[in-house]
Amino acid sequence: MTDPAKRRQKFLVVVDDTPEARVALRYATRRARNVHCGVVLLRVVEPVDFNQWAGVAEIMRQEAHEAAETLLQQLAEQVNAESGLLPEVAIREGSTREELLKLVEEDGGIRMLVLAAAPGGAPGPLVTALAGQMSGDLSFPITVVPGTLTDEQIERIA
Repeated sequence: MTDPAKRRQKFLVVVDDTPEARVALRYATRRARNVHCGVVLLRVVEPVDFNQWAGVAEIMRQEAHEAAETLLQQLAEQVNAESGLLPEVAIREGSTREELLKLVEEDGGIRMLVLAAAPGGAPGPLVTALAGQMSGDLSFPITVVPGTLTDEQIERIA
């Protein structure tokens, strides 16, 4: 068994369809490159509940997983092109908060969670939950970057 202290340290980014998720990914990628860490991309697919039409539910589930795989592959290629890093990818099904905590528990190398706040309003539900009620459930820092950062700004601070 690998000693947890010797595992490669990684930054975790939750990938969704928001523009600010791309900002979090750019920040995490550049920061990981600069401090010689890895990156983990997590995409959580919401479960489909069509009890009456199981066949339709299964098709919808497969399509959601295929879309997640395509997105993560594109983002992994982008991360590699920009930084030379080969990120790990994870697709989970369920509640984002619960699946995030499960992944963190399973992967002892995760050392930081990077999220981006949506511009012009209240933070999203994940930022709110993790920075508030769930902050004590993690054993590493949560970095919340402004979702409006430009590439140049990210380069300067990462």
